[in-house]
Amino acid sequence: MVQFFKKRLGGGKRVEDRWFTVTKLDEKTFAISEYGHWENVHSYLLLGTKQAALIDTGLGIDNIKRITDKLTNLPVTVITTHVHWDHIGCHGEYERIYVHEAEKDWLTDGIKGLPIEQIRKDVSHGITKPVPDTFDPESYTPYTGKPTDVLADGDIIEIGSRPLVIYHTPGHSPGHICIFDAAHGYLFTGDLLYTGAPIYAFYPTTDPARLVESLEKISAIRHVRKVFGGHHQLELNPVILQEAWYAALHLKKHGLIKHDTGIHRFKNLSFQF
Repeated sequence: MVQFFKKRLGGGKRVEDRWFTVTKLDEKTFAISEYGHWENVHSYLLLGTKQAALIDTGLGIDNIKRITDKLTNLPVTVITTHVHWDHIGCHGEYERIYVHEAEKDWLTDGIKGLPIEQIRKDVSHGITKPVPDTFDPESYTPYTGKPTDVLADGDIIEIGSRPLVIYHTPGHSPGHICIFDAAHGYLFTGDLLYTGAPIYAFYPTTDPARLVESLEKISAIRHVRKVFGGHHQLELNPVILQEAWYAALHLKKHGLIKHDTGIHRFKNLSFQF
């Protein structure tokens, strides 16, 4: 099954599954996208020589593990960009789960600041593809469980000839992280930075000021070749980091970095505070 799936990808960069879309970014990197939902969530599978890393596990509408099982026989470690329901949907399918220390309690005790009624409403609307029979929005419940380990800023996860550097980038949530794949120059930005819809920092558990600081932080990372966000447009030119830096400067200069200031639009980026 693994080889068959890889052969299908070998004929082109994308394979459409019944729910997931798999995009081959290179021979050892895959995006696993959920375009049948309004959030257009992306998870990423990175293959090393010893193990694989799965950055987030998606919505949980369908089981992402049946996709990763087709793509690799390596043991898979889940790296959580942040503990929001749309990025931890299939965490329960994997044995090794990493999360930033600031959101360890969110993973064990439940997501703070977002009632289950709102989560079920968000997961069930805007669906454009058939969902599996196992999905029931009325009983949908985000994963809770104890992580294998916690992460801190500057940690390096080694999966074999592919060091993954952890950057703590709070703002969208307290324990949000970005992951820099130094060997390939890939920066995975989760919900800190993406295009195609506003970046959210208007919830009580978000912090616009820290989000702007985090944008400045990642804009200073050197040797970034490609940027991959958690939603919408799949692959971004690293010039987006310069725009993020400019946006941060503008927002600070005009005193807009606080809740209830609305939506702030730039060339490719927008922010909702």
